[in-house]
Amino acid sequence: MCHQTVGLAANIIEASGIPTLIIGSARDIIEELGVPRFAFTDLPLGNPIGPADDPDQQRRVLATALSAAAAMTLPRTTSQIDTTWNGDPDWRTTFMSLDDPEALRAEGDARRARQAAKKSSF
Repeated sequence: MCHQTVGLAANIIEASGIPTLIIGSARDIIEELGVPRFAFTDLPLGNPIGPADDPDQQRRVLATALSAAAAMTLPRTTSQIDTTWNGDPDWRTTFMSLDDPEALRAEGDARRARQAAKKSSF
């Protein structure tokens, strides 16, 4: 879900007296919104608690964020969660890298051709 949407929702929920905690990786967006409690993870967008196939990392990040939230008594507090993508501190150099961009392009072209054929059959 969009960081900005979650941040705006958190502010509304907080105004109703319900505490919130956002765990996310778009620090600039969340801090600009001024959410009360934010646990920042330096992980790829869409993966704020870790990869889908690593429940152990997800549990660690969640537990750390919840523990940090207990100490966040002032508004607009950010806590940085110490974690790395699949244990790799250099994940930015390989995340979403393509082994065979030509094969991906060919798959996309084939998909678009199938869609065009379906549309023309109507």
